[in-house]
Amino acid sequence: MRAVSGDPSAAPLSCDRLVVVEATGQDDYEPLQPDVILAFHELCLVRDGGEWFMGQLDGDGSVICWASYGSDLAEAIRGL
Repeated sequence: MRAVSGDPSAAPLSCDRLVVVEATGQDDYEPLQPDVILAFHELCLVRDGGEWFMGQLDGDGSVICWASYGSDLAEAIRGL
């Protein structure tokens, strides 16, 4: 993860936090149930149902995602 991203501070986070994704065409969010959260400074990759979502770590520890980056972790990291 650190080698692919080039971020020496990249680290896994606890999944015990609120994680949501912006719902397309709506003013609301849909909850995610991640099994993995990887932090790259304030950006995060969240895996839910085998799919990686890009998001931002909020000050309260929650993660707000805005897009799916597919199922390939290396490709999702390159999207950072």
